[in-house]
Amino acid sequence: MSQTRRLAAILAADVAGYSRLMGADEEGTLAALKAIRSEVADPKVKEHRGRIVKTTGDGLLIEFSSVVDALRCAVELQQGMTERNAEVPETRSIEFRIGINLGDIILDDDDIYGDGVNVAARLEALAEPSGICVSRVVRDQVRDKLDLTFEDLGEQTLKNIARPVHVWRVRLGPTEAVRFAPLPLPDKPSIAVLPFQNLSGDPEQEYFADGMVEEIITALSRIRWLFVIARNSSFTYKGQVVNAKQVGKELGVRYVLEGSVRKAGQRVRITGQLIDAVTDAHLWADRFDGSLEDVFELQDKVASSVAGVIEPALQTAETARSAVRPTNDLTAYDLYLRAFALVAPSNRQASDALLLLEQAIAHDPHYGPALALAAVCCSVLVSDGRSEDPDADTAKGLDLARRALEVAGDDPGVLVNIAVSSSYFGEDIGAMTDLVDRALALNPSFARAWRISGTLRVWAGQPDIAIEHLETSRRLNPRARVGGLSANIGIAHFCSRRFDQALPMLRLAVHDDPSQAGDTASSPPATRSWAGSTRRERRSTGSGS
Repeated sequence: MSQTRRLAAILAADVAGYSRLMGADEEGTLAALKAIRSEVADPKVKEHRGRIVKTTGDGLLIEFSSVVDALRCAVELQQGMTERNAEVPETRSIEFRIGINLGDIILDDDDIYGDGVNVAARLEALAEPSGICVSRVVRDQVRDKLDLTFEDLGEQTLKNIARPVHVWRVRLGPTEAVRFAPLPLPDKPSIAVLPFQNLSGDPEQEYFADGMVEEIITALSRIRWLFVIARNSSFTYKGQVVNAKQVGKELGVRYVLEGSVRKAGQRVRITGQLIDAVTDAHLWADRFDGSLEDVFELQDKVASSVAGVIEPALQTAETARSAVRPTNDLTAYDLYLRAFALVAPSNRQASDALLLLEQAIAHDPHYGPALALAAVCCSVLVSDGRSEDPDADTAKGLDLARRALEVAGDDPGVLVNIAVSSSYFGEDIGAMTDLVDRALALNPSFARAWRISGTLRVWAGQPDIAIEHLETSRRLNPRARVGGLSANIGIAHFCSRRFDQALPMLRLAVHDDPSQAGDTASSPPATRSWAGSTRRERRSTGSGS
């Protein structure tokens, strides 16, 4: 029989006072338990994507891939039992005790074993009837995601568990609802720009609609008083039907911008509307028509109109000046968008993207974003071992980065891509950190710059600053994949010898992306800043993603 290890959230539950209940009414207790399974427990487990591993006479062992799902299921199960017991005599009421742990398990056929399972079972034994106890790693992972109150029970010595376990009790009121905890609004105007619908009738033009949103996000991100959610988090709503209130709560923003792009021939129409995500009120709506030769002016108009609603005192001219146009060559811009559409989801098409970027640079040799993204593509090809001539591609990448810095040294996205590629190619990490700091001074809402800053500071021997910057990136991009970010945070804790905090983060990183284990171990420090722990993020070159 094959055995597989994986990280999982384990929920262990049993019936409090089971022997007493069976002694008083054996047949009635069994019938009640059967009804509870079919009417309450099984539907809740299915709803929250759990898998019932096995059952005993009075207990359940359930596996979840998400610790948030596990705790949400536990809370709703306990609430359902409280409501069910309201009409049952106290002597016959059935109450569950639940323990939840996040840990490594061994999968053997359909059963699970391991220390992670044993800890969950011991936590269940500590719980009170109708109560839930969780390990510290569970509490740490859900504390900002679920609106729950936890009571610290401190370090507990559990039977047959070698080390003490820090235990937390979930405090549940009789009608307390479990839900995603709304992120607090920042202390300045905040906005998320959702993916615009492509109404062109041509799937090949999807990149154009996405590129349009990218440019609008970039323009808004350069307004320093505006808190802008990263492209990566905004684009998780692509293709979904959502409302502004939902987005506002999940991303922690006051305003949501949505719209559509219709491109037909050389004409383009952009429609947009600004919504107050707190009140669901429509604050602004407009339509912009123009030719492709005026595409940057249209973007400026959208950014200026949104800014005018949020901060009426701001002059439209000041907003327009903050949105620096990357190039006046529309052919180069179109090639750049096509290249970006290839490398944004992953690095697998970096070679194809590089060919498009080289064409863009041939059209406009001073096009900073294309130069910087081409340097990144070179570093990815060398990093992945796909370069036919690593020395030549290294020299080419460094030359592209140098040229990008000369022509676009005030573009935050360009600066970060220069730092990423040049760090891999062996340039001084302190100098590259300075470039990222310059990018953050220009655009404080640039999530990816905070992320790269944190990564570089790990390798510069500044783990505490690294964690602070990585957490800032997480706040600006709350819907990003956790793998690379957790890996870097875990490494930073490891460097500070906080091994108890490092291990859960590193396990979480490997669970989210198993290739993290090889990337962070085998690559040189500069590689890890892009091609290792961050190479698989949905990367952006100038949007704050």
